[in-house]
Amino acid sequence: MSKNQSKNESSLESILLEELYDNGVYRLTLNDSNRRNALSEEMMASLSESINKASTNNAVRVIVIAANGPAFCAGHDLKQMSAGRNSADNGHNYFTEVFSKCSSLMRSITNNPKPIIAEVGGVAAAAGCQLVACCDLAIAGESARFVTPGVNIGLFCSTPMVALSRNISNKAAMEMLLTGEMINSEKAERIGLINRVVKDANLTDGAMAMAKVIASKSSMTLKTGKQAFYKQKEMSLEDAYNYASSIMVENMLKADAKEGIGAFIEKRQPKWQDK
Repeated sequence: MSKNQSKNESSLESILLEELYDNGVYRLTLNDSNRRNALSEEMMASLSESINKASTNNAVRVIVIAANGPAFCAGHDLKQMSAGRNSADNGHNYFTEVFSKCSSLMRSITNNPKPIIAEVGGVAAAAGCQLVACCDLAIAGESARFVTPGVNIGLFCSTPMVALSRNISNKAAMEMLLTGEMINSEKAERIGLINRVVKDANLTDGAMAMAKVIASKSSMTLKTGKQAFYKQKEMSLEDAYNYASSIMVENMLKADAKEGIGAFIEKRQPKWQDK
């Protein structure tokens, strides 16, 4: 499978590497292993920019977020955060800005019309665990670990809590948040934080295989489905059915729905127009 090389990929110093494959899979690789791929100000800005640009790039069909080094993402850069206290307001404005930017990044993942897959090797901690939970799908290596350890340092993982509580059961989320204990990939799969576990050596192949399957679908259909999924979750049962029914009607009138149904009846592969 060939790929197009981005400007970021060409720089060994870049904290975020980008690869766009011919089949529409767009890999974003966190590349700041010295800081355990922490969500520093720089990392959040780079990741936000790439994700937002991908949302309107027709060549991108699926996004994979991966990482180099022993950690997937260590959460916020605590040294950077601590330095933020050196101000007249003891860091109030700085902390407000940092957490606002982080929340904006997480929302951009949910609101992005492209499906986003987390490829998790190593530890995903605090906001790093939040990053995994925010992605639509997640695949992890056997050695991957997940933790929301804020309670251990006097800083409850309140923003990671938002993503966790929308992905796993209340009891499972509260156990992670209140104990601050690390869980392995097998338990993460069992409680629904990730979709599947694979051998570490097969992690990238597994994530890319999943992405390839999704990328073969109509991008119009994927966009319609992802947006509808998250919107209906916030509705009452009656409102959700009414909304979903209206989406089905709109979807049925699209060219790709007509083509897809026709191809199924005629027992042939569909030719998507992505509209």
